[in-house]
Amino acid sequence: MRELVIHCNQDIAEEISDFLMDQGALSVSVEDADRDTEEEQPLYGEPGMELLNYAWQRNHVIALLDDETATEVLLLSMAVAFGEDEYEVASITEVEDKDWVRLTQTQFDPMKLGERIWIVPSWHMTSHDVLQIRQNTDNLVIQLDPGMAFGTGSHATTRLCAEWLEQHPLAGKSVLDYGCGSGILSIIAAKLHAAEVVGIDIDAQSVDTARHNALINESQIYYGLPDELPEGRFDVVVANILANPLKALAPLLANRVKAGGSLVLSGILEGQYEEMIDYYRAWVHLDVWHADEGWVCLHGKVEA
Repeated sequence: MRELVIHCNQDIAEEISDFLMDQGALSVSVEDADRDTEEEQPLYGEPGMELLNYAWQRNHVIALLDDETATEVLLLSMAVAFGEDEYEVASITEVEDKDWVRLTQTQFDPMKLGERIWIVPSWHMTSHDVLQIRQNTDNLVIQLDPGMAFGTGSHATTRLCAEWLEQHPLAGKSVLDYGCGSGILSIIAAKLHAAEVVGIDIDAQSVDTARHNALINESQIYYGLPDELPEGRFDVVVANILANPLKALAPLLANRVKAGGSLVLSGILEGQYEEMIDYYRAWVHLDVWHADEGWVCLHGKVEA
C-alpha cells in the first residue's frame, strides 16, 4: 500500500478528498497542515450548529492507496481536474501492509464505569478476563463496539452520567436519555431495571445504532428522533450533550421531568457550570454532582 499526501488550501480540500475516494482510495482523511504549530486553528462545532468551514486554511489530504492503484495515472487525472497550481504533492510513501482491523481493535479493551458497569467490545466478549467479570452476577456487562455514534464510555461526560445512574435507584422508574448517541446510558438504565426507557437523538444514524446496541444487549428501549418523543414525563431525564444545546433544550428537558424527579446534565465544562445553573434556575435548581477531567455533571430535583 501507499500513502499519498496532498497539500492544498481550504477551498478545494473537500473536493480533492471526494475525488480521491471516487478514484478508489481505501481511505481519505483531512488534517491541519499547521497542527502542533503556533498557526494551528481549531475547527469544531456543537451538535445542531452548522460549521462555517469544513477544512483548515492549509490542509494535508491523506489518501491510502492499494498496490493496484496506478499512482501516476491518478496524479495526472487530478492535475486535469484541479490544475497543478492548486495543490502540491507533499509525499508518496510505501506503507507496511498490516491487519488494520486487529490493530484498531487492540486499542479498545473492556472498560469499567463506576463500581460494576463494564463496557465490552464484541471481540472481547468471550475472553478469559470478561468471562471472569461475568462470574460476578452483580456486574453489568454491556456489549458495545466503537462506532460513529458518540458514547463508548471513554469520555468523562459519559462516565459521569453512567456513575450517576448506577448510584441512584432506577428500579420501576422511567428514564429519558436525550441525545442518546450509541445508546449507552439508556442501556445502562434498562440494565439497572428501569421500567420504561426512552432514547432520543437528532441524528438518525445514532438512533439506528442505539437500536442495534439495545437489541444485542437484550434491552427493551424505545428510540426515536425528537419529533418521535412520546408524551408524558419521566422520573429521570439525562442529557449528555454540550452547553449550547443544553441551553436551547432547557424548557423541553425540564418540563419532561415528573414532579420530584431528577434532571441530570453533562457535557458541561467546569468554567460553564455556574452559567448553566443560572440558566436553568427558572425551571429547576441544579447543583454540581461530580466533576471529572474538567467536565461537570449537574443534578437537580424538580419540585413537587
